[in-house]
Amino acid sequence: VIGSDGFRFNPENNNQKVPQIGNVVIEDDVEIGANCAIDRATLGSTILRKGVKFDNLIHIAHNVEVGENTYIAAHGVIAGSTKVGKNCMFSGQVGIVGHLQIADNTIVTAQSGISKSITKPGEIYMGSPAFDAGKYRKAYIHFRNLDALAQKLTKIEKAQQTSQEAGS
Repeated sequence: VIGSDGFRFNPENNNQKVPQIGNVVIEDDVEIGANCAIDRATLGSTILRKGVKFDNLIHIAHNVEVGENTYIAAHGVIAGSTKVGKNCMFSGQVGIVGHLQIADNTIVTAQSGISKSITKPGEIYMGSPAFDAGKYRKAYIHFRNLDALAQKLTKIEKAQQTSQEAGS
């Protein structure tokens, strides 16, 4: 569906729906897969720049701009008013919160959640919340070893306690 209402309600007015009177601009060579939803803007335009490629089941919220030659795999979601740069690649099930800026040439791995703007072009992000892929991989190794580290710590604590009891 192209040009559906954006999801915006006014909580100060009994959650009354905010009218979405903008439009959707789709430039040349854009491909949109099955069951995608692209909301029209509240005011102004939701824009898909030249060469954008969407897999199936993508949701683009109101006032989003997707830069040239950006690719988004299935189940990608971009919340309202986010601006995505050129030549970005988002793997499956990537979610991006609203009102962010995503730099050109950004790569985001599958099932990642972007919760803050990405300002440095060409970076790779992963995780939820997503951060630099190199740092994520190092942190993940530590995470996977937490149980073994906890067991070692327990063993050390027991040995220390036994030593203290023997010395008393």
